Amino acid sequence: QVQLVESGGGLVQPGGSLRLSCAASSNIRGFNFMGWYRQAPGKQRELVARMTNGGTTNYEESVKGRFTISRDSAKNTVDLQMNSLKPEDTAVYYCGARGWFGDDYWGQGTQVTVSS
Repeated sequence: QVQLVESGGGLVQPGGSLRLSCAASSNIRGFNFMGWYRQAPGKQRELVARMTNGGTTNYEESVKGRFTISRDSAKNTVDLQMNSLKPEDTAVYYCGARGWFGDDYWGQGTQVTVSS
């Protein structure tokens, strides 16, 4: 059973930074891709950033240039560095992974609140 555990959320002022980390219970190179998603109140969950097994990254348009996804294969972690945070970035952030057979895995989520 794959487990994904997020950490690093919290309250930050606009313009501030946070770093989220996702620790996987198995080798992250065993996934087709891993990513970070978010869900704001009343909205659907959306992709924020993802990284394929080969290292290709994709970002949601509104976070380009502000957020960076990275991985540490030795530690089996995938991080999301978030800079220049805006109130509209407020959401529950989830780590997700997709296996090679379309199997999806999710973390429990971590709250990010951007407010003065």
